Amino acid sequence: MLIPHKYQSPFVAAVLLIISLAVISYSASRLAETGFLRKMVLEVASPAENAINVLLKGLHDSWKRYIFLVGIEDENRRLRYGNAVLNEQLNNYREGYMEGMRLRKLLNLKDGLTNQVVAARVIDRNRVSLFKTILIDKGTADGMRVGFPVLSEQGVVGRIIETAWHASQVLLLVDGNSNVDGMIQRSRAQGILQGAGSAGCNLKYISRVEEVLPGDVVLTAGLAGVFPKGLLLGVISGVSRKEEGLFQKIDVTPAVDFGRLEEVLALIPDARAGK
Repeated sequence: MLIPHKYQSPFVAAVLLIISLAVISYSASRLAETGFLRKMVLEVASPAENAINVLLKGLHDSWKRYIFLVGIEDENRRLRYGNAVLNEQLNNYREGYMEGMRLRKLLNLKDGLTNQVVAARVIDRNRVSLFKTILIDKGTADGMRVGFPVLSEQGVVGRIIETAWHASQVLLLVDGNSNVDGMIQRSRAQGILQGAGSAGCNLKYISRVEEVLPGDVVLTAGLAGVFPKGLLLGVISGVSRKEEGLFQKIDVTPAVDFGRLEEVLALIPDARAGK
């Protein structure tokens, strides 16, 4: 049967619609009952699909944990850096505070002196030479001269033996070449305090008849015109009276801890203050 040309397109469309509805109807009727082959496929695919899902979830969780840990590590790195900066600042503040306390003690010492003084920092210690010396950061440009006494808040440090424009070398009280006129505060007995190196100092020329006791304080006598009278030199740590000889053997522990000196005062004697 021939279909007029003008009805061909609607006819084709109608046929296709009927076929589609038939396929859908057949498929719907097949959903009610799953075939054996389909069941086998589902039975095999289900565990595999579950395993794949578990694997993918594990990978996803691992990736999330990795990203989280990377973020935590970055944060820890920033925190460690910030903590290091804060510790450095705290250390600087602590050093500044401790330096301020030491300088305050030096200023208190300065207030008790009538002489002109110059504050200086210890910039080096001579640990190799036979001489016990330190180097300070003040020299002739600051008024330093050979022979000037040097003090700390603890007591007498020594005297200047060499100068440059901006540095001076100080012979310490414990050096064997150091000799300072001293006296025992309690008895007023006078002698010469000589350095004995690592052993400290010895107070010489004190008569055997003088009463000298461990713990007695030794001060500068002020006779030689270098150190003012009454500055602290040390404390007597040992006394020995030998059968022979006129004098006692007296050991003295210096008042100053020379290994920890950081700031000192150079004392300008009155006789030279105006020069």
